[in-house]
Amino acid sequence: MIHVFGLVLLGYFAGAIPFGVILANLRGVDIREHGSGNIGATNVTRVLGARLGAVVLVLDAAKGALPVWFAIQQTGAPGTVCLVGWAAILGHCFSPFLGFSGGKGVATATGVFLMLSPRDVAIAVGVFLVVLAWKRVPALGSLAAVAAFCLITLARGHTEFAVLAVATLLLLVYTHRTNLAKLTRP
Repeated sequence: MIHVFGLVLLGYFAGAIPFGVILANLRGVDIREHGSGNIGATNVTRVLGARLGAVVLVLDAAKGALPVWFAIQQTGAPGTVCLVGWAAILGHCFSPFLGFSGGKGVATATGVFLMLSPRDVAIAVGVFLVVLAWKRVPALGSLAAVAAFCLITLARGHTEFAVLAVATLLLLVYTHRTNLAKLTRP
């Protein structure tokens, strides 16, 4: 039990590292005061350019992927692995380093899901790109991609992965609530 608890804590604190804030601060910018105010790759790209945004994207995905990879190596138990992934996503969204605020969780969730089922993530990324090209709204693309991942994992009978995907989708709807509210305004 302590081993599982330690892995979950590792996932949470790895996910909580605010790479967008750290890298923007190195450029003399508090990213939370610019653009959308979000700490993730989309806002960093908007404010500081695609190159730094890409670095934040990779680091945010890695902080989801690495704890899950480690949990797979340590236990291999799907339930534990999913708990570690969930903790990493929650850490990103509710970082203790930022007063329990944080980012929207998309890149970190992508890293988690990549470790669970890379083939299904490839399909979900395709859904993201189609919705993004169609609607030009990253939030909608992200939500559609996670919804697709939910459906795929359910169809494949990966119960633990599907539960994690549904929980993540609900969390992302919450973290994107202001984006979604803007879309519903006339």
